[in-house]
Amino acid sequence: MTQKGDKAFSLAVHTAGLFVLVLLGTIIVLLFIGGLPAFRAFGPGFLVSSAWNPVTGSFGALVSVYGTVVSSVLALLMAVPLAFGVAFFLTELAPSWLRRPVGTAIELLAAVPSIIYGMWGFFVLAPAVSATVKPWLVSTLGHLPGIAGAFRAAPGDSSIFIASLVLAIMITPFIAATMRDVFLTVPVIFKESAYGLGCTPWEVMRRIVLPYTQASVVGGIMLGLGRALGETMAVTFVIGNTNRISTSIFAPGNTIASLVALEFPEAESGSLQLSSLLALGFILFVISFVVLAISRALLAQRVRA
Repeated sequence: MTQKGDKAFSLAVHTAGLFVLVLLGTIIVLLFIGGLPAFRAFGPGFLVSSAWNPVTGSFGALVSVYGTVVSSVLALLMAVPLAFGVAFFLTELAPSWLRRPVGTAIELLAAVPSIIYGMWGFFVLAPAVSATVKPWLVSTLGHLPGIAGAFRAAPGDSSIFIASLVLAIMITPFIAATMRDVFLTVPVIFKESAYGLGCTPWEVMRRIVLPYTQASVVGGIMLGLGRALGETMAVTFVIGNTNRISTSIFAPGNTIASLVALEFPEAESGSLQLSSLLALGFILFVISFVVLAISRALLAQRVRA
């Protein structure tokens, strides 16, 4: 009876794993097939073209790919230090009576719908940042050689920077909760031994906790990056939805997800516009896969070292 139960359980978990792979493969194949007319019509130039004009039938992926990558990378640069600080505080520094309320608040932030973040970003965050943070960054960093173009002033409240800031706020709870949970998996005896040798909390984190949990930490960061790459409604509210590339992070732009959300309802079935939108969806899958592969390769190299 036990052997039959083990076989049934093994079959069930193998089926579940294969189902995920089949489902993912089906989505990728369908997106590629749907975007094939666009790839055939524009060729490799589709990836490097900044054109997007449904009236003339000219489409390109460069602007939305640029906006997706830049906004996600900026969001990650802002979110990871904050999330690490929160997880470090909760696991090593916070008193026991404070850990549960702060941890619950972080989990509640992760449950807030993205459209709420978008509305808050549009009505509250964007005007506030444009009136305070934006002028300060332009005046302090807008004249430095090499990075002046990235902090050049641009009109309007909506921008890639605001979208990145909203994304950072959205993904911080995911990354922080993951880091907190994996930091708690470190055996207490390891940390007590380090403290007994005179290590500070930061030294324990750097020399004991992070090496022990680095694979899971990278996984949590990738989870946040995946959320940032595919976020739709919050970004649509605050990025400006302008089809042009600017070196300034204060200029408006768009992302793959925001462009698809705006134009998919208006795209006619079988049209080149719809095919181009599906091609963008396929490109987003490829970007996510490449980012994940690079992170895994870097992690494996570090483990071998």
